[in-house]
Amino acid sequence: MKYKLGTAAVAAMMAASPVMADLVFPSLSYRTGPYAAGGIPFADGYADYFTMLNARDGGIGGVMTKVIECETGYNTEKGVECYESTKGEGSLVYQPLSTGITYQLIPKTTADGIPMHTMGYGRTSAANGDVFSHTFNYPANYWNGASGAINYLLAENGGDLNGKKIALVYHNSAYGKEPIRTLTELSEKHGFEFKEVPVDHPGQEQKSQWLQIRRDKPDYVIMYGWGVMNQVAVQEAANIRFPMENFIGIWWSGSENDVLAAGDAANGYKALTFHGVGSDFPVFDDIKTHVVDAGNAAGAGDQIGTVLYNRGLYAAMLAAEAVKTAQEIHGVADITPAQMRDGMEALSITEEKMAALGLPNFGPSFDVSCSNHGGEGFVGMTQWDASAKTWSLVSDFAPSDMDVIGPLIEEDSGAYAAENNIEGNC
Repeated sequence: MKYKLGTAAVAAMMAASPVMADLVFPSLSYRTGPYAAGGIPFADGYADYFTMLNARDGGIGGVMTKVIECETGYNTEKGVECYESTKGEGSLVYQPLSTGITYQLIPKTTADGIPMHTMGYGRTSAANGDVFSHTFNYPANYWNGASGAINYLLAENGGDLNGKKIALVYHNSAYGKEPIRTLTELSEKHGFEFKEVPVDHPGQEQKSQWLQIRRDKPDYVIMYGWGVMNQVAVQEAANIRFPMENFIGIWWSGSENDVLAAGDAANGYKALTFHGVGSDFPVFDDIKTHVVDAGNAAGAGDQIGTVLYNRGLYAAMLAAEAVKTAQEIHGVADITPAQMRDGMEALSITEEKMAALGLPNFGPSFDVSCSNHGGEGFVGMTQWDASAKTWSLVSDFAPSDMDVIGPLIEEDSGAYAAENNIEGNC
């Protein structure tokens, strides 16, 4: 055992200790506002997993969990207010669910000593734990996603993208611009022509962008969109008869909300992912028994197995496993935010562990360390079947090009460290 105390020792110690407070998980949700369709299922999945742990296992390590939901409406200012109003409640880890909120909370959470998990979003260079001591973005970030798309296309083209044209349709915001530098570097490495096609918020008007795509005739289109922008793009792509199997969204452009509106025309559309799709995992039987059938589901219970519900559940599972790791390291069950940070930094997710949790092959195996807060950056590809109305995983979780991404992370985090006089944590 690499930790000081095993599970048995934690159990013995808990039996001898007084009644403990709850393990508190704030949920910065957005059940209202323009992005509510994406916010609701994530918040439901996040809450339901902890509800299940309480009902089935008596919490984590004998301590009950408590989710405090605070509505942000996907608004940065409200997100910061939610943080300030809940941080004193014993909050163990924040999931801000917005790149804008993340940027505001990086210095605040660091100063307050509370860890933050920005899973698949936020500031990509926070993967460098030597600079960003309290921010984690495992198992994958925006740059892994961009590289994962290119690696998938390389595999589809016999390892050669020379002379191909690839367009990026992106939300014209800090989020949407994240992959540009990575894709530019990869275009130089692999010899494809790269075109940028920005779409202004909220993205309901995209006629001119898709006329440009029809004119330029790219071989592939990658999309970094969000909210209504996604479904409009899928419909516009169908309108110009762009082949759906050559259209790839990042994981925030790959939920049921993004494809259902286009009906059969969306068939074959692809999206990147870092977690499993569908409800064919044993954990969902436990969710049904202990949460839904008991009348304790966070929502209507109709989102289970959808992409964003699964993402919320996956985020909760990773938080719970970090708690267990922290309990073992420190030999206490009722952990502090500082101890939670240690648990996140020592987190190891293996296939054996996921299978034991009822989530076999649900995500990539990865390890976190002091210097690496991002994991190994493995990503998979999903595809939409419009007639069955289901997503399927059509590739394994595969590595991204860290030879390109690593130096970009070093450069960006190095600049942040210089600006903020950060010596280094490792």
